[in-house]
Amino acid sequence: MTANPLVTTQWLAERLDDARVKVVDASWGMGGDPGRPRAAFEAARIPGAVFFDVDEIADHASPLPHMAPSPEQFAEQAGALGIGDGDTVVVYDQAGLFSAPRAWWTFRLFGLDEVYVLEGGLPQWLAEGRPVERGPPVVRPPAVFTAHFRPELVRDVEQVRAGLEHNAQVLDARAAARFRGETVEARPGLRYGHMPHARNLPFGELIENGRLRPPEQLRGLIEAAGVDLARPVTTTCGSGMTAAILALALARIGRWETAVYDGSWTEWGGRADTPVVTGAA
Repeated sequence: MTANPLVTTQWLAERLDDARVKVVDASWGMGGDPGRPRAAFEAARIPGAVFFDVDEIADHASPLPHMAPSPEQFAEQAGALGIGDGDTVVVYDQAGLFSAPRAWWTFRLFGLDEVYVLEGGLPQWLAEGRPVERGPPVVRPPAVFTAHFRPELVRDVEQVRAGLEHNAQVLDARAAARFRGETVEARPGLRYGHMPHARNLPFGELIENGRLRPPEQLRGLIEAAGVDLARPVTTTCGSGMTAAILALALARIGRWETAVYDGSWTEWGGRADTPVVTGAA
């Protein structure tokens, strides 16, 4: 594993013929047509890419959206995509930087170190006039992926609750108005506001032109949000998607062991037994 969780389009272009480099489109669209990202994948994708469906590669026994699957399920589904032990995985999405970090985090959760997010994603690849494939993808031969679960990279509701009682750091990626409880939640039935003592850093502030900001800017934004980088951090958001963007940003500045609260506000705000506050942090 290098010190950088990102790779450039040039880096990837030079390795498209490397059989051990596997390219993954992990696009996800909030609301609307759930089939749209897959249709867009068939319309134009980086050559050799496979589609990582974050709602399919998930725990279907949970009522919560796209929760991380078991190690056994992930191993089976990653292998079915042709991704195996010893591979290097490069993840991108069609927005530039939105859902790719969720897949990046999921691969890391199950033990893969050599996984990276493509800087600028598909928009930058297209803007540079690089080659694309169209139509249904070629099915790769299945591979053997051995999952090694890393519990330190994920938190459940009870772990977050216990942590907050002991001054743990929680960083929330939702928009400021949602964090303060000043606007309606997209998912019905959720309470408004945030966890006690949580800090807020809307994920969009970390992104410029579809790319993660430079490390010195990331560090400044994270510290300005009230995070002590010498202490552990758990990230959260609406459903565990953009929390992974915060985790990616923290990895970019050297904090690789950041945990993601997988259930995030969909779980916390949907329960009656979890404390909620409104207003600024």
